[in-house]
Amino acid sequence: MAIRLGDTAPNFTAETTEGIIDFYDWKGDAWAVLFSHPKDFTPVCTTELGRVAALRKDFAKRNTKVIGLSVDPLDSHMNWMRDIEDVTGHALNFPLIADVNRKVSDLYDMIHPNANDTLTVRSVFVISPDNKVKLTLTYPASTGRNFDELLRVIDSLQLTANYAVATPADWKPGQDVIIASSLSDEDARKRFPGFNAKKPYLRVVPQPGEVQTTR
Repeated sequence: MAIRLGDTAPNFTAETTEGIIDFYDWKGDAWAVLFSHPKDFTPVCTTELGRVAALRKDFAKRNTKVIGLSVDPLDSHMNWMRDIEDVTGHALNFPLIADVNRKVSDLYDMIHPNANDTLTVRSVFVISPDNKVKLTLTYPASTGRNFDELLRVIDSLQLTANYAVATPADWKPGQDVIIASSLSDEDARKRFPGFNAKKPYLRVVPQPGEVQTTR
């Protein structure tokens, strides 16, 4: 069954490049990004894993842990890690699940129904501290993922989890936000005095809270 937004992310125990982990224990009270790869030694994914390794500090300052997955075995992962560092200049600094029995892939519905049954689609799940799925993305094998966009989405998710706001198209940290439609004008005036009502349903206000800077 497909995992939908708001569902509880399934827990699992898995072998990884950093030892056997229990997902919930490993994640703790942090945010988490779980992202899958079709198989080891694929060109696009090699660049992706190196890019995520380069962004370690950016994920960390958002209290976000990252974990990857491929259906190949651990010894293959270890060999692939050398290629990743050689190609990208960044050593893998987060766990990579060896999902040989497809336990996690099936749990998170990562197997493409029209592909070889060992080929995971390139999925992304962002999971909040309370273990709820807040974002799902699926990419084709030919298109590399945009991790700057993923960081932007995490900024939005964390902001909107703490304040009654939404973020508009192309929003970046520090830009104006939209007051949630669930707030009446009266409540909005109390929380966000001086807001700008562009339309009765579109009330704009400067971003509340601290501005998240990137790189």
